[in-house]
Amino acid sequence: MNLRLIRGIFAIFSLLTTAYVYAADIYVVSSGGFAGAYKKLAPVFEAQTGNQLISAWGLSNGTSKNAISMRLERGEEIDVVIMTGGSLDELMAQGKLLPGSKVLLANSLIACAIKQGEPKPDISTAAKLKEALLGAKTMAYSNGASGEYIKNTLMNSLGIKAQMASKLKQTLAIPVGEAIASGEAEIGCQQLSELKEVEGIEIIGLLPQEVQLITPLFGAVVARSKVPMQARGLLMHLSSPANAHILVANGLKPVTPNN
Repeated sequence: MNLRLIRGIFAIFSLLTTAYVYAADIYVVSSGGFAGAYKKLAPVFEAQTGNQLISAWGLSNGTSKNAISMRLERGEEIDVVIMTGGSLDELMAQGKLLPGSKVLLANSLIACAIKQGEPKPDISTAAKLKEALLGAKTMAYSNGASGEYIKNTLMNSLGIKAQMASKLKQTLAIPVGEAIASGEAEIGCQQLSELKEVEGIEIIGLLPQEVQLITPLFGAVVARSKVPMQARGLLMHLSSPANAHILVANGLKPVTPNN
């Protein structure tokens, strides 16, 4: 047998063996914006590496019990966090994340939805979005990053904060999509990737470009992780260009040099 071929086979065998010898449990906490894509990508990573992912979900910001910062404060065993950039940077500055481990995974955009089967309003421009929101009896928004933007910025940008004050309903225990599907709210807006996870609703479109918020989603390794190499390997997998189609299918915008 060709010596070069033998060496190649041995190298591949060594890589595979090493991956499984050092296979580990990796504890991951992700915000909802990346959850759909993560659920599709995780089993592939486990199959390829032999690592096992123990996954949980939490808000990027805030002080609720499941918020990522609160989980870290309590000392939960976490190796990787996936969250919005500003909140991740705060944790990095506090020394809770491993310097140099921050990886941009995808960009997330806000969309709006109604209950399936209901008349579909036009939100293709800021003026039409304004008309649609003013015409709705109730509007749901989240207690996450997109919700803060909708309540504090979008309403002001559209000039309808006072008119919408009594219509806005913040969802605390359930996703925005579920509030729409159950009839709690007539319309709701949240990150597209989170709305796509909910049945019984119809996504009517993204916020118009002039009032859209692009939220970068990042991953990083927790400073006290016992398996930092495996954790970095997961982040490389999640951000791989080969997986861009899965991000798109789950409502996220892949990261390229041009966006």
